[in-house]
Amino acid sequence: MVLEVALIDVTPGHEDDFAAAYARGREILAGTPGCRSVRMTRGIESPSRFVLLVEWDSVAAHEENFRATERFQQWRALIGPHFANPPLVEHFVDVPA
Repeated sequence: MVLEVALIDVTPGHEDDFAAAYARGREILAGTPGCRSVRMTRGIESPSRFVLLVEWDSVAAHEENFRATERFQQWRALIGPHFANPPLVEHFVDVPA
């Protein structure tokens, strides 16, 4: 399992519109083969900052099943207009205890 973490800064004043766009488009992402879970969080101290957390079967599932498809274009068309700048996206794996 791989965790995608996307740090998203939204243009101030667009927070509610961004959240509504996410709600409309969440299923586009969540329905992607290889996607295990999707969660969006919002900053308390920085309310224009959001963090998207997506669990994938693998980095390849994210890149091949989502990023390289029309699904990504649909998703980005919904949420992208609210970005203050491009999101910072990285992948993580669990550290064994």
